[in-house]
Amino acid sequence: MRRKQVQQSTSEQRLLDSRGPSDWVHTDPWRVLRIQSEFIEGFGMLAELGAAISVFGSARTKLDDRMYAAAEEFGRKLVGAGYAVITGGGPGVMEAANKGASEAGGVSVGLGIELPFENGMNEWVDIGMNFRYFFTRKTMFVKYAQGFVVMPGGFGTLDELFEALTLAQTRKVTSFPVVLFGTAYWGGLVDWLRTTMLADGKISPADLDMFVVTDDVDEAISYIVKAGELADAAAEQAAEAAADAIDSTSTPTHPLGSDGS
Repeated sequence: MRRKQVQQSTSEQRLLDSRGPSDWVHTDPWRVLRIQSEFIEGFGMLAELGAAISVFGSARTKLDDRMYAAAEEFGRKLVGAGYAVITGGGPGVMEAANKGASEAGGVSVGLGIELPFENGMNEWVDIGMNFRYFFTRKTMFVKYAQGFVVMPGGFGTLDELFEALTLAQTRKVTSFPVVLFGTAYWGGLVDWLRTTMLADGKISPADLDMFVVTDDVDEAISYIVKAGELADAAAEQAAEAAADAIDSTSTPTHPLGSDGS
């Protein structure tokens, strides 16, 4: 650089100089870097988690609500079945599931979200991260879970439920078990899916087989475990088929004679 283009300071000086406008931290390019950092931190934190189930439900569920006790039982029994437990890290159902998992000696994960009315991570989270963006958080819920337990909740719970069903329906992810816990709570929604969406041709009959509705924790755990076993068996068969295909293409079609011809 020459003449007016010559810089009057070094790159390092400009990096360390704290003075100057800070508007740049609110620009879209900088947001992209923040989004990237959330993906990197989440992937790094959960990469070695192992088999896990995401549990969703209302943050407004009280301690004396039967759903709080059920969520705690879910956390405990999922750990007993060999799973880590992932929740949104907040109060209510999330706290209960984290508590059950932590007290059972399992891995209790909380994926929080930056909201003006949230109080932060519940005390039963062993591994936790707060996200700025819902879509990066959703990626972690889906990527590191082998199934979903959906307990009574509000808009956020419905959002997570239909996100999972949409990904499975469109085959963006390998199909995984989804449990709707609470027949009285979910019955009206399921009836509407059947009598309105299905009847009007907006979904297919197979789409209603992507989830089960139950009031029995043990039945839900059994369904999740069985689905996991079937998925493992299917993956093993696919690997064997791929290996056989490779072997068949590498084997000579005409065996060599004794003289090598």
